[in-house]
Amino acid sequence: MNIKSIRSEEDLAAALARMEQLWGAEIGTPEGNELDALSSLIEMYEAKHYPMPPADPIEIID
Repeated sequence: MNIKSIRSEEDLAAALARMEQLWGAEIGTPEGNELDALSSLIEMYEAKHYPMPPADPIEIID
C-alpha cells in the first residue's frame, strides 16, 4: 500500500484510477484497507475543492 496525500487534480486522477483497480476488495484485506483510505482522502479533497451548497428543503420535496 502506497497512500499519498491528494494535493492536485493529477493526484486525484491517480487516486481515482487506483480506487477503480481496488473496487470490490474485501474489508480487512490490505487491498480493502487501501480502498478505504483512498476513499477517505478523495472525499476530503472533493469536499474542499468541490463543495456542495446546502440543499433547499423545498426543492427536495418537489
